[in-house]
Amino acid sequence: MPPHTQPILRTDAAGMPLEWIDFKRAVTLQCLGQVTYAYGSTSIRIRGGFNRRLGRQSYMDVNSIIATRGNHQALLKMRDTYVPPLHNLPLFQRDGSLCLYCGGRFSHRQLSRDHVTPFSQGGMDSWNNVVTACVRCNNHKAGRTPQQAGMKLLAVPFTPTHAEYIYLQGRRILADQMELLCAHFPRSSPLHQRI
Repeated sequence: MPPHTQPILRTDAAGMPLEWIDFKRAVTLQCLGQVTYAYGSTSIRIRGGFNRRLGRQSYMDVNSIIATRGNHQALLKMRDTYVPPLHNLPLFQRDGSLCLYCGGRFSHRQLSRDHVTPFSQGGMDSWNNVVTACVRCNNHKAGRTPQQAGMKLLAVPFTPTHAEYIYLQGRRILADQMELLCAHFPRSSPLHQRI
C-alpha cells in the first residue's frame, strides 16, 4: 500500500480520537503549527526543495497519529448524548459483515440495513434498531419484527461511542492507531472480542 494512502488518526491534545485525515491535511496542520505532538510510527516522509547554500533537501515526517490543539469537539463527543451518524459502512463494520439473522459473512454489496422494529410498526432509523442483514434475510423478514417472521436475532444492536465509530470508519488501521482507539473503547464494548 502506498504510504500516501494511509489515513492519519487525528486526536485532541489529551489524546482523544477525533477523526481520520489524509496526509495532506496532516501536513497542513503541521505547517500551521496546530500539531501539539505526534506519535506512532512515521507514516510518510514528505520531501521539499533543496537548500542552495547547504545542498540539503528539506523533508517533513508525518506520523500515524497527530495530536492537535483544542479539545472542544472531543468534549462534546464524550457526552452521553453523542450519537454518531448512521451510515451503512460503519454499520456493516459494527456487525462484522455478518447477517445477524442467518450468520453468513457477506461482501458489503450483498448486505443491507434492516430495521429490527420496522418503520411501519413505529421503528426508528437508529443504531439500536438497525442490524446488518443479507438481502435474502431482509426480504424474507420484510415489514415484520424478527419474532413475527420467526427469525432469531444473533446479536443485540448497540450505539457505538465516538472512538468506536472512528474505528468502524477506518479501513487500514495500523497497530499503534488500533492501540490508541481500543484504549478509548468502553470495557463492555463488543468490539474488543474482534480485535
